[in-house]
Amino acid sequence: MSDRALSVVRAGALTTVQDQGRPGHAHLGVPRSGALDAPAAALANRLVGNATGAAVLETTLTGCSLRPRSTVIVAVTGAPCPVTVDGRPAGWGAPVRVPAGALLDIGPARAGVRSYVAVSGGVAVDPVLGSRSTDLLSGLGPAPLTDGTVLPLGCPGVPHARVDVVPHPAPPAELVLRVTPGPREDWFTDSAVRTLTTRSYRVSPASNRIGLRTQGPALERAVSGELPSEGMVLGAVQVPPDGRPLVFLADHPTTGGYPVIAVVRETDLPAAAQAVPGTPVRFVAVRRR
Repeated sequence: MSDRALSVVRAGALTTVQDQGRPGHAHLGVPRSGALDAPAAALANRLVGNATGAAVLETTLTGCSLRPRSTVIVAVTGAPCPVTVDGRPAGWGAPVRVPAGALLDIGPARAGVRSYVAVSGGVAVDPVLGSRSTDLLSGLGPAPLTDGTVLPLGCPGVPHARVDVVPHPAPPAELVLRVTPGPREDWFTDSAVRTLTTRSYRVSPASNRIGLRTQGPALERAVSGELPSEGMVLGAVQVPPDGRPLVFLADHPTTGGYPVIAVVRETDLPAAAQAVPGTPVRFVAVRRR
């Protein structure tokens, strides 16, 4: 293998390859996938001189450790975390030079959930349906990283950014999700619709890349029947039998049989990627644009 490669020394709890995803294949039953915090992934790429859509690594809570076979420039964004090179502190949210053979350690998130690691040249695993993203629901793309995985890297492009640090949104202390009415709002009582947008929920520990699950008051159905499966979109707020809202994220199924009471604005979803379990959640009703 070329020396343009990266060895995984410590894979962490869940580290996957992600880019901008594979939208446009829902008719084939393929979710869009891609980085949950897309602005953080794009920023990391800009810092190392990659195109915005280059593939990066998305870590979950515990970070990962990597060893490049050649000298690379890396940047870590998203959830704030300690970054070291051969045990020496390095910058978070800034381009960092990592010599060949050095150990790059991305530590546990100090706040938030997911950190993004961009490497100059991008992660160059083979694309599937136009994307290098790992899709946990369909199994498309590379498998989640394991210790010992070797990842090919592309050739560096333009020079990396010349900055010491860049501003970045902090993980939410309260997650505010703006919603418009969903196609099955009329399957719920008026009281349930009011409850969704006036009561507070919390992020459930059962949340993952498929959906953000919530804990809080159950939403009462006005229609007790079952739906045939119908199309699901990113940000759909589906209500399973326990009555607690579930917000679909990047690896969501393309069809589903539980009613969708509302849909979250896509611009609010990156914050959902960084909301730790227990974070308060408010659904705020807005008009359709």
